[in-house]
Amino acid sequence: MPPRLIIFARYPLPGRTKTRLIQRLGEAEAARLQDAMTRHTLQQASAVASRRRVEIEVRFTGGSSEAMRERYGGDFAYTDQGDGDLGQRLSRAAAEASSRPIVIVGTDCPGISADILDAAFAALSDHDIVLGPALDGGYYLVGCRVFVPALFQGIRWSTSEVLAQTRDAASRAGLSCALLQPLADVDVPDDLPACADLLFRTPPPP
Repeated sequence: MPPRLIIFARYPLPGRTKTRLIQRLGEAEAARLQDAMTRHTLQQASAVASRRRVEIEVRFTGGSSEAMRERYGGDFAYTDQGDGDLGQRLSRAAAEASSRPIVIVGTDCPGISADILDAAFAALSDHDIVLGPALDGGYYLVGCRVFVPALFQGIRWSTSEVLAQTRDAASRAGLSCALLQPLADVDVPDDLPACADLLFRTPPPP
């Protein structure tokens, strides 16, 4: 089975997405930002698929498979992320690493590129896991050659400790870990300069 690239996305419903940015941007513009970053990530994923054999799956929250397919096209498989906190949802996705390498990336990072995604898969050729550090102390990408549930347990999600706690969990499990270049996530108003160009060149969603 080929490696799998899983994209964690959210349907861009105004008022239900990028909620920490609504006070600054308004509901419609916050949803447009979510849509823009999702489209950017999918474009980079498609570019990777043109370079190497990889399956792409979009795991989403909000909306439906039909709504996601109508908005983002039929080139991807769409699956609801299901219930639970972020760790539980990531763990379900990463469990497929028992049969093949898995890379999971979110849509909050405007700096993500095909080269970075390609480097993540390359890192799994000689490391057990790969992490893309976010500047806020979390991570924008996690990849696994082997599935170890402890990587997603006991982590204080949405804090500046996520990356350090995940690396500690990997060390305790005896896993080798590769790090990609750090990038900025866009979650709060102070992060907006990182995506100004992306938002400017993306038209409003239909």
